[in-house]
Amino acid sequence: MQQAKSNSLSLRYEQAAQLRDKGVCRIVLQNGEVEVALTNLGCSILSIDTPDKNGDCKNIVAGFSSIEDYLVNRDYLGCVVGRYANRIANGRFMLDGKPILLSLNDGVTHLHGGVEGFHKKIWDVQRFINKEEQVGIVFSYLSRDGEEGYPGNLDVTVSYSLNKNNQLCIEYSAETDKATPVSLTNHSYFNLTGFDVPVIDDHLLQVNASAYTEKNEQNVPTGSVLSVEGTALDFRQPKKIGSGIDSFPKDVGYDHNFVLEDHSTSEVVFAAKLSEPVSCRSLTVFTSAPGIQVYTANYWDSSIKGVQGQLYEKHGAVALETQAFPDSPNQPSFPNTILYPGEKYSLKTIYAFGVE
Repeated sequence: MQQAKSNSLSLRYEQAAQLRDKGVCRIVLQNGEVEVALTNLGCSILSIDTPDKNGDCKNIVAGFSSIEDYLVNRDYLGCVVGRYANRIANGRFMLDGKPILLSLNDGVTHLHGGVEGFHKKIWDVQRFINKEEQVGIVFSYLSRDGEEGYPGNLDVTVSYSLNKNNQLCIEYSAETDKATPVSLTNHSYFNLTGFDVPVIDDHLLQVNASAYTEKNEQNVPTGSVLSVEGTALDFRQPKKIGSGIDSFPKDVGYDHNFVLEDHSTSEVVFAAKLSEPVSCRSLTVFTSAPGIQVYTANYWDSSIKGVQGQLYEKHGAVALETQAFPDSPNQPSFPNTILYPGEKYSLKTIYAFGVE
């Protein structure tokens, strides 16, 4: 076990007893108020404990009661997904005049990096972050040429750091030796009651987007960008998630990519805010990504008993996935996602926790 401290900040590292032979570890970051538990299995967030208005701390993200369950992780709880987050139509695209064929794992589409995507990999612990204002961990993974059909050896690093301002910062970077599409995200699901209330209908959500990417029957973009005005997707002002969650019967809830305002600057901008009126917990998301996918756990079916001891029900949490637009390799009008040798992919997302 390794311990690092900086004033109220601390980091604890230990091997996971159940998967010690696989090199799986558990890391806990603390700042005296917020506690974040991580693992190198899937580069995943295991738990985030934050206080409510009375100072009562609860874990506000979905997670398994056993770390071994992350070896399967059908619903992508807490993990990093890649090489390409979200969907690529028909698992194929043209790259520099050549067809690229990817694995299909969601009907006729390629989803979240494929059958054995980044969420199932055991990442290397590269180094610890131990500074006066933040503590954290840096994970790395080498995705080999041809993995899930992707070209090029992709060297990926993901860092998680917790600071004294109750902000969890996730920074992604990658380099390649062949042209390849890259879009990474974290797939944590949030319920700010700590799952004391089993659904998130009464959570208030604001999304800094006046447009979204239209999608077809296969749940992939048509290439059109449409206004949210007059639709259930208008979250420009905070509103209850439950007020429009039944507006998309095919999706069984929200499962949409929003086009963030000011996304073309590549700077970190306000993306979304989630709040819960009883506990008064809040989560504010900032990112340098052009989009954010809002997904309301539409296919949870009470088959998973989470780490909180509750069965995870449909609409039990909301994922706020900062990302490139889905299917960008097939959509020339979307922001570019092709990384070339000599370039560096970088993305930064901040989760800021508060009480209001």
